[in-house]
Amino acid sequence: MATIRDVARVAGVSIATVSRVFNNHTLVNPETASRVLEVASQLEYWPNGAAQSLTTRRTHTLGVMLPELFGEFYSEVIRGIDRESRAHDYQILLSSSHSNGEEVLIAGRAMLGRIDGLIMMAPDEASIETVERVRRRVPVVLLNPRIEVEGCCSVAFENFSGARAAVEHLVGLGHNDIALITGPQGNVDAEERARGFRRALADAGLDPDAALVIPGDFRESAGYEAGVAILARRPRPTAVFAANDCMAVGLLAALRAAGRRVPRDIAVVGFDDIAMAAYLNPPLTTVRVDACGLGQQAVELMMGAMEAGATGGSVRQLLPAVLTVRQSCGAASAGTGYLEEAAGGAGPVRRGRK
Repeated sequence: MATIRDVARVAGVSIATVSRVFNNHTLVNPETASRVLEVASQLEYWPNGAAQSLTTRRTHTLGVMLPELFGEFYSEVIRGIDRESRAHDYQILLSSSHSNGEEVLIAGRAMLGRIDGLIMMAPDEASIETVERVRRRVPVVLLNPRIEVEGCCSVAFENFSGARAAVEHLVGLGHNDIALITGPQGNVDAEERARGFRRALADAGLDPDAALVIPGDFRESAGYEAGVAILARRPRPTAVFAANDCMAVGLLAALRAAGRRVPRDIAVVGFDDIAMAAYLNPPLTTVRVDACGLGQQAVELMMGAMEAGATGGSVRQLLPAVLTVRQSCGAASAGTGYLEEAAGGAGPVRRGRK
């Protein structure tokens, strides 16, 4: 295996110069740096990351801690973090916390010493305690935090306004009996979306306390079970707002299995706009949030926090949540009615407000 001494000898430079090149030092002449990198490639030299860390006191690794590591939403968050990290010559160390206080603490301790900063989703109280401990050692950027933590930057979606817009849209279509499938108890995203749901009903003169609310956990199975419960109701709600698209997918499956037509028999709206939402049958009306952009923005905040050090302030950014109207809600195309596909493929039928 080639060593740093071999690279220096063949390139005709000092060992210190080779070290500066691989540590992205600005004092190295670009032509010299290019020659060193070419020689290193020819010799198949791989720098020792641990040794570099001792010199630079940087690991060039960012820790990422999320409640879940599966599903389209989290995949997009990770993709954004990874893309932006690589653009800054960083890699990521990924861990799942499962929103369990003990697991969050264990994962946080395991990362310390191996990362330069931690990007963390902290939607509940169990996560905040770990944040308070970790931020004393490395910079922390929070994703959709339950509360603001002093010394930590954060980036979040406008969950409240997005949910409010979705329910206002359903009310505007004439629905006055709208059910809610919530997210996990104690999750701040779920709570903000539920708050937007209630506010939209109240603003429309409807009683939020009279609305059917079914507990969920952001999984497809919860949406399916909620669909079964909704179908058993008499009278049945005319529309459902699911607090995320995964539950909306499960709900659509339950309605389809029971022979119910969407939106003719019941309208459905989700939240997140995952990739498959536009390709469902019918295409899902949902609130679009840029999960990949959330990850990218978190890395940008981290770069600023690491550069500013202890003197940096706490920056909070909000990303928009925008209603994306498709067929599952029976959206109006003109006038006061709305168009939907008639049974048997007879073509669109206009229905007035309920």
